[in-house]
Amino acid sequence: MAGAKITVTHSGPIRIEGDFAVCDPKGREFGLGGRTAIWLCRCGHSQDKPFCDGSHRRAEFRDEVQARDLPAVKP
Repeated sequence: MAGAKITVTHSGPIRIEGDFAVCDPKGREFGLGGRTAIWLCRCGHSQDKPFCDGSHRRAEFRDEVQARDLPAVKP
């Protein structure tokens, strides 16, 4: 599987688009109904977790996102 793009939005969800699968902890895939883009909840208030239902607006979730480099993996 290749070609997925993940975008973390300011004060909102995570958008995933492209070629991807979303799986539960046992590895079972969620049926995405043919979607090639989805939004995942980041605020914790969605009633449709792991998917976003817009609850971040009502909860007034705020978080600014800025790309950065992670520390190198330790050997």
